[in-house]
Amino acid sequence: MLEAYLTRKPEFEIVQMESEDCRLVSALHGERFPRPWNDGEFHSLLMQPNVFGFVARQLNGFFKPPLAGFVLTREVAGEAEILTIAVHLKAARFGLGWRLMQAAIREVRARGGESLFLEVDDGNHPALGLYRKMGFQKVGERPAYYTDKNGVRTTALVMKRDLR
Repeated sequence: MLEAYLTRKPEFEIVQMESEDCRLVSALHGERFPRPWNDGEFHSLLMQPNVFGFVARQLNGFFKPPLAGFVLTREVAGEAEILTIAVHLKAARFGLGWRLMQAAIREVRARGGESLFLEVDDGNHPALGLYRKMGFQKVGERPAYYTDKNGVRTTALVMKRDLR
């Protein structure tokens, strides 16, 4: 019985991001990015009327992360941009990135958005695979845009998906 509990596929709930989530969002961002945003930066963005986000919490399992994932998005004049997205390593490989992106896409469409942009490190192959499967296409590059943990500058790919 214990083995079945420990090996059960995790279940997640995805809900609107609230200001109270910013501390956990910032902590997860710090685990996943070399230059993390602090909770004040997340709070400042989230308080803007055209910015929204979603958080994912794991509902079951013994080794639950405090926050399983999040996405933060900005929509202006029919165009939207994924500002940042992250999934906790313990929650990876369960389709959570897909579900967070789908939540953002639904909200962008509900707000009248016709296209969605994002930037991704050209070396982030798991994210690139997800975005390509979701219909995003490369529309530009920003050379030497990101700096990795070792100080090496990497290229950001600008990707777009038409939502019409």
